[in-house]
Amino acid sequence: MKIEQRVWTRAKGWSIQNRPDIQGKVQLVIMFAATEILKEKTFLQEAKKMYPGAHLFGCSTAGEICDTRVFDDTIVATAIQFEKTEIAGAQIALSGSSSSFEAGKMLAQPIKKEGLRHVVVLSDGLSVNGSALVKGLTSALPAGVTSTGGLAGNGDHFEETYVFWDDLPSRNTLAILGLYGDSLKIGYGSMGGWDPFGPERVITKSKENLLYELDGQSALDIYKKYLGEHANGLPATGLLFPLSIRTKNGETGIVRTILAVNEEEKSMTFAGDIPEGAYARFMKANFERLIDGSSGAAVRCQEMTGADAPDLAILISCVGRKLVLKQRVEEEVESDRDVLGGKTILTGFYSYGEISPFVQGAPCALHNQTMTITTLTEI
Repeated sequence: MKIEQRVWTRAKGWSIQNRPDIQGKVQLVIMFAATEILKEKTFLQEAKKMYPGAHLFGCSTAGEICDTRVFDDTIVATAIQFEKTEIAGAQIALSGSSSSFEAGKMLAQPIKKEGLRHVVVLSDGLSVNGSALVKGLTSALPAGVTSTGGLAGNGDHFEETYVFWDDLPSRNTLAILGLYGDSLKIGYGSMGGWDPFGPERVITKSKENLLYELDGQSALDIYKKYLGEHANGLPATGLLFPLSIRTKNGETGIVRTILAVNEEEKSMTFAGDIPEGAYARFMKANFERLIDGSSGAAVRCQEMTGADAPDLAILISCVGRKLVLKQRVEEEVESDRDVLGGKTILTGFYSYGEISPFVQGAPCALHNQTMTITTLTEI
């Protein structure tokens, strides 16, 4: 596997970050970019000229990752020449009449299943119930095929997100990349690093990813009480105080963050399911634990694939982590570099949700407020 990376900025245009000895056809270009840049759409023609015949796969973000740098208002393009691995992909438009579960099933249909090892999924970040999407996708994939990916972002604006596979970036869109062949080693890991505070509460009224009541009281009113002065900035400020959800004793909680607030209905929309009868607890940031969580995800990848440095690592971290870490945000990416080694090419983005099994062998799930890493190595 040979990889070339370029970054586009408004001030300098395209600049090459690393230029390997690529000889032959680049099959895939993974592109992460700011929403406003994707809306201009001219970059697609430029990418097609630089890498003729390559598939273009990407989404809008809340921040772009290249090596150990975190950018805003840029494009990060990672061009990959596979030596033995085959790829396939597709995109679908979300239909108002289809559920997120059905959308997940539909997303898996266009790609061939024979020889499929792993899929990477990019999803609209605002109109999808990520939990249901993952369940639908998993139900339509062959047993043993793993999935990772994330929900597209739009900074801290929560207004519009874009996704694409070989087409113009579009809203309300899902895209999938299929990876094929026994020569590909895949690692994945997902960890958080948030601390719980306050009492654990029972979710007494909810529907799918809508939360109405905790302990028989308005969940929105309780949430605003905890946020204090931050409540005026909802839903963006809700990223600073996510919820940890568990359904039974001893279960590792899944973190959920707010996508939208409805003042009339007194409801909050989350990126994934908020099951009625489950337990919820507020979370808050711990700087050092967030960074430790990031490196912990990289360690899990290494444990799956062995000691050799992977060729490529796709880092998908939550926008909430970026807002909390602020000027220290690159420290979490640097911690991954320390684990993975200097030879690994790093790309990725800040998202509205992360898709991955929690640990090896676990079912795939939607996470929030994690650093989720997928590593790829050809052998």
